[in-house]
Parts: sequence; structure tokens; C-alpha cells
Amino acid sequence: MSTSPRHFLQFNDFSRAEFDYLFERARWIKGQFKGYQQYWPVTDRTLVMIFEKASTRTRLSFEAGMQQLGGCAIYLNTRDSQLGRGEPVEDAAQVISRMSDIVMIRTFEQEIIERFAANSRVPVINGLTNEYHPCQILADIFTYIEHRGSIEGRTVAWIGDSNNVCNTWLQAAEVFGFNVHVSTPPGYQVEPERAGLYGTDHYEEFSDPMEAARDADLVTTDVWTSMGFEAENEERLRDFEDWQVDGEMMRVAKPDALFMHCLPAHRGEEVAAEVIDGPQSVVWDEAENRLHAQKALLEYLLIGRVNV
Repeated sequence: MSTSPRHFLQFNDFSRAEFDYLFERARWIKGQFKGYQQYWPVTDRTLVMIFEKASTRTRLSFEAGMQQLGGCAIYLNTRDSQLGRGEPVEDAAQVISRMSDIVMIRTFEQEIIERFAANSRVPVINGLTNEYHPCQILADIFTYIEHRGSIEGRTVAWIGDSNNVCNTWLQAAEVFGFNVHVSTPPGYQVEPERAGLYGTDHYEEFSDPMEAARDADLVTTDVWTSMGFEAENEERLRDFEDWQVDGEMMRVAKPDALFMHCLPAHRGEEVAAEVIDGPQSVVWDEAENRLHAQKALLEYLLIGRVNV
């Protein structure tokens, strides 16, 4: 009797116990990688990567990661496939999932990936949508654990746009039991329904970004203009000018607070150079950990729990 494949479309698709397992696997897999130890648990398995949005870290981390696990990764851009010529998402899912073992999609509306997953025979991973970016927060929390230990009970300050990364931090807070202080300009506030939240126990909104950052364990942000909102760039530059994470803001956070940014970053806009290039920044560890966290995710979705 066949069972439905397991997907990772939103952060809260997984339980706390599953994430704890994934972080332990990511730590072990990272150790193998750093020690130049071959580990090929998914030999002859194929990952199809479907891109409708531009990418550097997502493509590189998934393609390199699948190959390092012994499998194969195939890149598909919607411009170069029948998906870009109007083939229904449901039909594409039926075909692609018969020719591969797992699919990662980076697209616009969450509805697209939900429709694909509903018609897929294999696991589907959200590589980014307008609403969520679960693989980024998987790597971010793994990075925090590496540097500071458990994130439970900590305070994360989100400064800037309430975008897909912010939404995913809010979901993660409910899973792990930490708090998110969100500060956005007027008109850019969190939309709880869009974020997939069921309550407000783990986040608080602040009109003053300095107050949001006060005593935070982690300060994080993203570009002011996300992909798909380029037409609003000039307006956003004006609206967000007081929401830059700078040295003064980091000084009101805890002395050992970390700074994260999912990249690419615009120094002098959402973050000052003194912060992203400073001693509290862990953005390069965070970027690298996309590779290790996603390798653990691929392993889990393809072959289940592993005892090593």
C-alpha cells in the first residue's frame, strides 16, 4: 500500500522532534564534509530543481549538496521548459515526479508549490515562495545552535519588511518556543494569516526598531525590496530608511547578540557595513549552513531516519 510522500512546504510542516533530529544529522554530515569523508546515502537518486526566481545560494547548496550525498541534481528553469509555455502545474508534477526521486521548487505564489505537491509522487521542498522560505530558517537556526546553543526562550529581532523570511521566523518561533520582535515601517506589518500563524504568543510588533532590538539574542534582516517588488524600490528606500541595522542598534541588543542576513545584502541600506562585516555577524556561516542543513533534509525525505 503506497503512502503519500512527505513534503517540506512551510516550516511548521515538521515537528520540534523532527527538527532536532535534522540539526543533529546536519552537524554529523557537516563533520563528514569538513573531514573530507565520503558519504553517499542517496546514490542513484535524482533531485529536480525547478527555478522560476533567480538564485545563487539555493541552487548552489541544493545542487552541490545532492552531488555530495552521491545523487544527481537536474536544473530546470521555467523559461526553458514547458512550464513557461503554459503547461499546467498539475501535469508537470505528474510527469516530473515519475522521472525523479525528489523535487525542489523556487517560485512565486505558495499556491503553485502546493498544487505541485498535491500531484507529486515524490517529496517536494520549498526553495522559496513569496510567502515562505523554510530552508533559510532551517539553516539559520542550525547556525544559531552552533554558536549559542538552544534557541528556545531566546529573542530574535526582525528589522525591516515582513516578507517570506520574516513569516518563516514567526512559524519557527511557535515550533521552538522563542520570541520574535518585529519592527516594520507603517504599511508593511505582519499579516498573521499570510504568515500561517495561529496565535501571537511568540511575537510582538514594535513601531521603533531600536526597541525591537533591545536585549535581543539575534538581530536579523533582509533586503528592503524582495524579488517581485522591484517596481516599489524607490518608495521602499524612503519608507525603510530608519530601519537599517547599524552599530547603534546592535549595541542595544545583548552583548553577545548575533547578526544574520539571508543574503544578498545591500550595505548602506538594510544593514551597515560595520555590522555585516563586524565581529557579531555570522552571515558566512549562515550561508554555508544552507548546504549542510539541506543535505540533512534531503537525506531525511529520501530515506528517513538514519542511525550512524
